[in-house]
Amino acid sequence: MVEDLVIETKGLRKTFISKEKGGKKEVEAVKGINLTVKKGIIFGFLGPNGAGKSTTQKMLSTLLRPTGGKAKVLGYDLAEQQEQIRQNVGCVSQAGGADLASTGVENLVLQAQLYGLDAMTAKKSAAEFAERFQMTSFIDRPAQSYSGGQKRRLDIALGMIHHPQLLLLDEPTTGLDPQSRAYLWGEIKKLKASPYF
Repeated sequence: MVEDLVIETKGLRKTFISKEKGGKKEVEAVKGINLTVKKGIIFGFLGPNGAGKSTTQKMLSTLLRPTGGKAKVLGYDLAEQQEQIRQNVGCVSQAGGADLASTGVENLVLQAQLYGLDAMTAKKSAAEFAERFQMTSFIDRPAQSYSGGQKRRLDIALGMIHHPQLLLLDEPTTGLDPQSRAYLWGEIKKLKASPYF
């Protein structure tokens, strides 16, 4: 793999089996994607619903096992080195991942600890991301009380809390008002220039 590539796929496929009245039917969600993404760029998938964008992201983040093809993420083989990929990739799903009954800071601290940070470092990192994403005024409230834009900021902070080398975002601006959408894209552009990426 070329050193400056963060994603490289060759014929990456995902097939699902759906049950229908007449038996089982094979549904090809991703039909052999070939892709190279260089380090330091913002790259986006565009396409209609059902085109396989979310499925591709789930495969690249090790949440779904591909049916066929090959891929490397940050130089790690997708079939053989899932743990290394998980440690170095941040993933923010369309649905989000926060525990809504917990506060924002509790979510951030737990996520940091799940990635191996000690309690003190996890709290420090949670405070850093709360400030970075302008969440300090509500970070101590349960996440269920957040607006859509506030939840999305928390979701993205959760995906970044372990300082990944690659951040995968699935429809990051879904449900956001225009002001929150503009703010979020501004933050994503800042991330590109940050020392973490």
